Amino acid sequence: MKKKKRWGDRKDGTRVRDIDGLHAIMTNLFPNRCDAEVYIQEQFDVTNVLKYVEEHNGEGAEFKMTPFHLFVHALGKLIYHRPLLNRFIQGRRIYDRNEITMAFVVRRKFEDKSEELLLVMPIDENQTLNDTCKTIIGDASDLRDGKPVGIDSAFDFYMKLPRFGQRLFMQAFRIMDFHGWVPESITKDDSNYATLMLSNLGSVKCDAPYHHLNNYGTTSIMVTIGEIHKAPVLNKDGETEIRDVVNFGITLDERIADGFYFARCVKLLKEYIEHPECLELPVKEDPGYDY
Repeated sequence: MKKKKRWGDRKDGTRVRDIDGLHAIMTNLFPNRCDAEVYIQEQFDVTNVLKYVEEHNGEGAEFKMTPFHLFVHALGKLIYHRPLLNRFIQGRRIYDRNEITMAFVVRRKFEDKSEELLLVMPIDENQTLNDTCKTIIGDASDLRDGKPVGIDSAFDFYMKLPRFGQRLFMQAFRIMDFHGWVPESITKDDSNYATLMLSNLGSVKCDAPYHHLNNYGTTSIMVTIGEIHKAPVLNKDGETEIRDVVNFGITLDERIADGFYFARCVKLLKEYIEHPECLELPVKEDPGYDY
C-alpha cells in the first residue's frame, strides 16, 4: 500500500524519520556521497548460471537469455528483500526510495565511436526472470532503434548553450537536485536517479574495476561486472576445482546502512547467483536463504 506523503518527503522517496543518531549525523559529517564510499570486490561462481542459460537457450527458445540478464534480476531481487539498499541521501536527509530501478548503458554498436544510451528499468515485485529478460531485450532494442527518452532533450538543450550558460544550467540543476525539484520527465530516464547503476564490462572483455558514486542524483550503489573466466575454487570438501567465475565490483554509500548489513547482502546475492533456479520465482517470493 502506498504511503501517504508527509512534509519532508520527496516525489521519489519517503523521508526516514526513525533513524539512530549515528546515521543521522553522518549526513552532515559526510555531506557528499563520494566522501562516504565503501568498495567491495567479490568473486561469484557462475558455473550453474552458464548451464542454466545454455539450457534456456536451447532449440525453440522464445528469446535469448544472457548471464547479464540473470545478474540484473538477482540484484533487483536482492534489493527487494534487503530494503536498506534502496535508500538514498540527498539534501542531507535520508529517504526510502519509492521504487526499485536498475540503470545501465546500452551501445548502439560495439565500436569505439558508437553512441552510448542510458536504460533505466523498474523492478516490479511480481516480475520473474523471464520478464526481466524480455524487458531488457525490448527496451534495449527501442534505444538502438533511436526512440527518444525524456533526458535526451535536456542533453540536447545543454549542448547548444555557451560555456557560461552550461555552468548556470548545471548550478540550477544542482539546486533542484538538492531539494528534489528535478522534473520526473528527466529523472525517470536518468541513471543518476536509479537505485543501482550497472556497468557490464565483461561484454568488452574487461574485469570489474572500482567505480565511484556521483554526488549528483540519488544513486547509492554502483556495480561493475567483469568478464566470466576460469579460476580454481575450493569446494565444500576442501578440494580445488576449476570453475567459471565472475568478479563484481560494488561501491556503496555507507550512510544508508552498516557493514554487517552490507556483508549479509553480498552473501544473499551469492546464493541467488549460485542457485539461478530460485530466480524463476517472482521478485517478492523469498527462496528462504537466511540472510
